[in-house]
Amino acid sequence: MKPEHEQLVNDFLTHADDLGDDITGDVEEMLGVVPFIFTILRDRPDVFALAAIADYRISRPDSLDAKTAELIAVAAAAGAGAESCLKVHMGAALKEGASRDEILDVLLIAAMIGKTRVLASSLRRFREVCGEGPGAEK
Repeated sequence: MKPEHEQLVNDFLTHADDLGDDITGDVEEMLGVVPFIFTILRDRPDVFALAAIADYRISRPDSLDAKTAELIAVAAAAGAGAESCLKVHMGAALKEGASRDEILDVLLIAAMIGKTRVLASSLRRFREVCGEGPGAEK
């Protein structure tokens, strides 16, 4: 990294602890809870500030309204099997105006894509091992 850029980063990181407090407060307001991982990562203010700012900016892009962003987070959490994140983002989606039906539909779409992921890879292996058609020999 160029020395002048390294100095910019170092100057930024001198405020990491204060930034972490602000970020934690903003996220608690946004989600209604402070995520568990924040409580651990706060022990490393520099890492926490950089990661949390990136996550915060990604989770609220200018191109999407907050409800849509939260519904996407619900789908991603469901697909990742992140149960605690799923609960948090369902609550945040409700807070942003999503209906129960919208959240359920998002979960059903996520499940359909998850099923497709399992079937696509496993059926390729099935075809390799068992052959092309019904009753095909190896």
